[in-house]
Amino acid sequence: FLHSLNLKMASQGASLQNYNNELVQSIEDLRQKREEVNRQILKEEEDKAKIQKELSILTDRLQQLNGSLVRKTQARNEYDKTIQETEAAYMKILESSQTLLHVLKRETVNLTKRKQGSD
Repeated sequence: FLHSLNLKMASQGASLQNYNNELVQSIEDLRQKREEVNRQILKEEEDKAKIQKELSILTDRLQQLNGSLVRKTQARNEYDKTIQETEAAYMKILESSQTLLHVLKRETVNLTKRKQGSD
C-alpha cells in the first residue's frame, strides 16, 4: 500500500511540476506579448506627437492663408469698384466729347454759311 501511495504521490509531484513549468512558460509568453504591445504603443504615441505637431503647423498656415485671402479679396473688390467707376467716368467723357464734336461741327457749318453769305 505504501509503495502504491509513494508512486501516486510521485506521479502527482511530476504532474505538479509540469503544471508549474507550463504556468511559468505561459506567464513568460504573456510578458513577451505585453512587451510587443508596449513597443507598438510607444511607436504610435511617437507618431501621434509628430502628427499633432504637423497639424499645429498646418493649422497656423491655414489661418495665415485665410487672413491673406480675406485681405486680398477686399483689395480685389476695391480694384473692381475703382475700375467700374473709372470706366463709367470715361464713358461720360466720351459722350461729352462726341457732343462737343457735334456742336463744333454744327457751329463750323453755320460759320461757313454766314461767311459765304456775307461774301
